[in-house]
Amino acid sequence: MIFDTDVLIWYFRGNAKAQAAVNNSLPFSVSAVTVMELMQGAKNKAEQKAITKQLRTWGVDVMHINEAVSIRAGQYVSEFALSHGIGAMDALIAGTAAEAGDELLTANTKHFGFIPAVKLKKFQP
Repeated sequence: MIFDTDVLIWYFRGNAKAQAAVNNSLPFSVSAVTVMELMQGAKNKAEQKAITKQLRTWGVDVMHINEAVSIRAGQYVSEFALSHGIGAMDALIAGTAAEAGDELLTANTKHFGFIPAVKLKKFQP
């Protein structure tokens, strides 16, 4: 299973459902974009280090952006930016999930639900 950024944000904010989802899904994967979004949202270097340490402790598989993911994400932006407002970061996460053929756990189903190749699993915080 691939975790979307929002689920991990809920985890770090202390949400019990997110903590259960994480603990029941080990090991899980994330897109490299999710790692960047977590780092971007950190308040300081100490928080960034804590996030990095936690990802290592969990044994998270960081799925890096490759050519196939980039091509797929570009197609999603071309097809869905105007009609559904998909942004580059969500397109890359969607492309990662589609290329992996794995479920994407997210509370933001409206960001991905219109992409047929992405298998969603709804997270409710």
